[in-house]
Amino acid sequence: MTRPIILGNGNMLVCLDKHNRIRDFYYPYVGQENHVSSKRHMTGVYVDGKFSWLSEDNWDLSIKYRGQTMVSEVTAHNSELQIGLTINETVHPEKNVLLRRVNIENRGENKRDIKLFFSSHFVISETRIGDTVYFDPISKSIINYKGRRYFLMGGMHEEKPFTEYSTGNTQVDGKEGTWKDCEDGNLSKNNIEHGAVDSALGFIVTLDPHQTKCVDYWICVGKNHNEVVSLKEDICKTGVENMIRETKDHWRSWIHTKPVEFHHLGDPIKDLFFRSLFIVKAQTDKGGAILAANDTHTFRYKNDTYSYMWPRDGALVARSLDKVGHHEITGRFFKFCSELICKDGYLLHKYRPDGSYGSSWHSWLKGDSVQLPIQEDETALILYSLWKHFDQHGDSEAIKKMYKKFIKPAGDFLVNFRDEKTKLPKESYDLWEEKLGIHTFTCSTVYAGLNAAKNFAEIFGNKTDASKYATAAVEVRQAMIDNLYDNESQVFLKGLYIDDDGNLQKDSTVDASTFYSLFEYNVLNIEDPRLTRTFELALSKLENHHGTGGIARYEGDRYYATAKDAPENPWFISTLWLAEYYIVKSKSVEDLKRAEEIFYFVCENALESGVLSEQLNPYTGKPLSVAPLTWSHAGFIIAVVKYLEKFEELSG
Repeated sequence: MTRPIILGNGNMLVCLDKHNRIRDFYYPYVGQENHVSSKRHMTGVYVDGKFSWLSEDNWDLSIKYRGQTMVSEVTAHNSELQIGLTINETVHPEKNVLLRRVNIENRGENKRDIKLFFSSHFVISETRIGDTVYFDPISKSIINYKGRRYFLMGGMHEEKPFTEYSTGNTQVDGKEGTWKDCEDGNLSKNNIEHGAVDSALGFIVTLDPHQTKCVDYWICVGKNHNEVVSLKEDICKTGVENMIRETKDHWRSWIHTKPVEFHHLGDPIKDLFFRSLFIVKAQTDKGGAILAANDTHTFRYKNDTYSYMWPRDGALVARSLDKVGHHEITGRFFKFCSELICKDGYLLHKYRPDGSYGSSWHSWLKGDSVQLPIQEDETALILYSLWKHFDQHGDSEAIKKMYKKFIKPAGDFLVNFRDEKTKLPKESYDLWEEKLGIHTFTCSTVYAGLNAAKNFAEIFGNKTDASKYATAAVEVRQAMIDNLYDNESQVFLKGLYIDDDGNLQKDSTVDASTFYSLFEYNVLNIEDPRLTRTFELALSKLENHHGTGGIARYEGDRYYATAKDAPENPWFISTLWLAEYYIVKSKSVEDLKRAEEIFYFVCENALESGVLSEQLNPYTGKPLSVAPLTWSHAGFIIAVVKYLEKFEELSG
């Protein structure tokens, strides 16, 4: 189940599914404490003795965003009920409120009373134990709470609050839930319940033939009763329409922080570029964590999610934000990472938005020996991205504070975590989190990280450190050429691994990250024949020829495979690496067309809302795994910016 719409402000994130149901509701951290776990946050209509939820098949839905904003625009038509709905939703950029405006059109030929219902099923703090929901007659709202998590639901039609409501138990003692009570068009007005609970509220809207009227609805979120009631009063004072306008104005201003000249690139590319910026921003917590994705449908995979901060993903996403001028966000991200580093100078697998260590499958043992459960590229890439951030935006005082705390420990770790004989980095897990070994991608990032550490040491006057990091960088690059370049096949290997007898063995898996890392992190010049052959091999093995297009991440990849004998799934990330290769390789504007074609491929395979998944069905192009994936959107931003820079260089 994809999430075609996500709406957030850094403290809360709301994700909507293809039926416009709220499926994820995060607060007070983006990506932590999802207070929704069912499909029962939904909208329904009752008219002429018939009821229908928007999730039913008799609705024709179009789900997208409104222009260059973080406001949804959903159109829903039901020919059987002769009803049309236009729904706009947003999360206010400063206040923790979800705002929804529903325009209801009577497409019938008679005057009718139409009832609009909103059901809510919160599982506060991810447990169904001890919640309370009640009707508050003072604020004329439904309030659902547990501990320091409060959710207030309310709304207005023609300056009057909802007329229908009920609270009840759900999924206990044989009770389905209050949502079921909506289906006969009447709610019982039961005013309080506790335990495993849900609620519903409704409005009666009287419409002449072909007349349209609006209903406003909101969910206010806070840590106590006074906070959510105060937010409700702000909404009533300002008005939902004005608050939605404030939100649109805010995001239109935000995306143009740094003007982008798109030259001849078409509207689909431009629109997806800006949509990607919104997606990246929405999946970033105000405390600094950049989340990989927030689609809890991934619970089906070992009952875990993508709602973590991977340092590698975050570093690459930060590069995309820095390229378009949002250094205040990346500054918080790097500060967040500097607080996480272990005493020996490395970052672990992944983290939760509050800075605690996330779940992991990386073992601390290889046989009977200690094996650090890390992907070394994650530590190296933070160093590299931090240098790029500093080089572009300065901020010497903030970076200086990080030198002793993060930069030097991380740089020293990259120097010391190497084999004394080969000078290669020791074994760690690859960027796909699957294989333990010495990988070309990892080594390339270590080379880049050491050069970044050297640059920082020079800036801050530490000549000893600068010399140490420079020497290690040279040694790592030479060790890659000596050991990871395969003279027999005349290409770079994915990597090496150490067998049970302590000997180095080849991993000849064709992996897109191999060719990408060699040019992206300046290990080889783009014209180097060793890189050219490595790239050509990857393209021949990984390009999809089954209808969709794009390239897979590596040979034999079975993650989310559509069938046992199906080809590998194309990934947006690896396909955009292909675009970056063509961009760097281009010697004329004409050469850039290959990258431009890839941009249009990405646009064509996005959801209607502009959301990009992680991967695609190789036959149909249907999105697979999580959507939106922050890395996919960041990859698109980076590739487009590189294209525009190269276009300007080549066009003189």
